[in-house]
Amino acid sequence: ANENLDEMQGYPLSDIARILNCSVLNGKDDRIVESLLTDSRKLLFPAGTLFFALSSPLVDATTFIPDLYEKGVRSFAIDERSHPDVSKMPEASFLLVPDRLNTLAALHLLARFHRHRFAYEVMAITGSNGKTIVKDWLCQLLDGDFILVASPQSCSCNSQVDVPLSVWQMSHTHELGIFEAGISQKGEMAKLQTIIDPSIGLLTCIGEAHA
Repeated sequence: ANENLDEMQGYPLSDIARILNCSVLNGKDDRIVESLLTDSRKLLFPAGTLFFALSSPLVDATTFIPDLYEKGVRSFAIDERSHPDVSKMPEASFLLVPDRLNTLAALHLLARFHRHRFAYEVMAITGSNGKTIVKDWLCQLLDGDFILVASPQSCSCNSQVDVPLSVWQMSHTHELGIFEAGISQKGEMAKLQTIIDPSIGLLTCIGEAHA
C-alpha cells in the first residue's frame, strides 16, 4: 500500500483494491476515498465517497448506482457477479469484490485495516440494554479530557454495517475511541471484535435475549 498512508486521511482507490484483493473495472482515475457509504439517502460528499452496494435477497443495491453517479459519486464496490453498464457511467470506477468475500465482508476488512493504523485506546460497549446511553454518557464525561471518535450520538449504531462506518472515522487527530457493538445473530460479535479490536471492554448487562 501507499508508503505515505500514515499521513493521509483518505485512501487512493488503488490502495483499497490492494487491501481487499479486488480487481478494478474502469479504474481510469485513482481517486482519493475519504467517505464510505452504504445508504444512498445519506450521501454528503460525492467526490470522495466509495459506495458499498450491500445487496440482500430483497434489495439489489446496485440499482442505486446510476442515481449516485448522477449526484457525483465515482467509486463503487460491487460483487464481481454484477454487470454494471459502464458505457453509461464512463467516469465511474468499480471495485469487483470476489465471491469468497462479498461486499459486507469487504467493508469489514477495510474498516479492520483502517482501525489498525491507530495505537490509541479504543473502548467497546456491549450488552443487552443500555449501550447507547452509556456511550453518550461516557462521551460527555470524557470530552474535555480526550479528543474523541465515537459511534454517533443518541443513535444505536452498533450493527454489522454501522460499526465499520463508525470505525472509519478514526484519525490521527483523535486520542480515544468509543464504539458500540450489538448483535442479532450468533457469530456477529466475533466479527465486530476484529473491527473494533478494543483495549477496553464495557459490558452493560446480559438480558434474556443473550443469556
